[in-house]
Amino acid sequence: MKYTPETPAPADAEQRKAIKPLVCYSPDTLPPVDTAMLARARASMEKIDTVVVPPREAECFSVPKGHFFRIVSTDGPQVGDLNLWNAHNPEERFYSGKTRALHGTHVSTGDRMWSTIPYLRPMATITHDTLDWYGWDEFGGSVHDVIGTRCDPYTNHILHQDHYHHCCHSNLTRAYGKHIGDYKRGEFLVHDVMNVFMCTGFTLDTHQYFMKASPVRPGDYIEFFAEIDLIGGLSACPGGDCSSEHSSDVAACYPLVVDIYRPDPATLEGWSSPDVNGYDGTHGMP
Repeated sequence: MKYTPETPAPADAEQRKAIKPLVCYSPDTLPPVDTAMLARARASMEKIDTVVVPPREAECFSVPKGHFFRIVSTDGPQVGDLNLWNAHNPEERFYSGKTRALHGTHVSTGDRMWSTIPYLRPMATITHDTLDWYGWDEFGGSVHDVIGTRCDPYTNHILHQDHYHHCCHSNLTRAYGKHIGDYKRGEFLVHDVMNVFMCTGFTLDTHQYFMKASPVRPGDYIEFFAEIDLIGGLSACPGGDCSSEHSSDVAACYPLVVDIYRPDPATLEGWSSPDVNGYDGTHGMP
């Protein structure tokens, strides 16, 4: 939040501010999503696994490339913090900042989850979203953001001077650390998240990040197609539906469910997992 200005506005201030904005990255030049193939694959898929994420905890799950996974609300309004890693190389993981730059502050059907530089390729594509009806509300809020970093015990300690261990960062650290057998390394591989089902935005006056009660209800889900072999990590946020607070045991919290689906391989004919980014990596050096 910026302070009240101390510098006098120049004579042409309004002229400078009136310059029209330009979208930095045109979505028209991104690799196209094969919606027809995805529709065929979705019509044939069968559930092969289910992972339950308890309230205020996180779990990891595996999704082979060419498979689908759904994050499902089952018992009550609950938001989740999602991390994704390349199953064979944890250094390649979800890049929320670039996903935000390419698709916007909130994502839905047809948007992709992009991986970190130098790999920078689609990790997953969103194929269905039962909350796509929400759009934007009068406060500038929407659902499924790639703005927020994740609640964490370090920021919580600065703000409240306590040691709360069920922030999403800690939950993901425990889950992924257990998965790779190294809790210390696991923390450094946990990364900025997609806030699944969370309703957020920036206040219209001070432009501060806000949260409000999620519109998610039991039966709602968001579905993804795995473009590469994935390990996912999902935390059932201690904020519950994020209507009041997070980083505490006060909010009502509920489990989240991850369902894994396998499509008929014949429906994927012509599809291939995307290669890592084609940039030569020399950065202009000899």
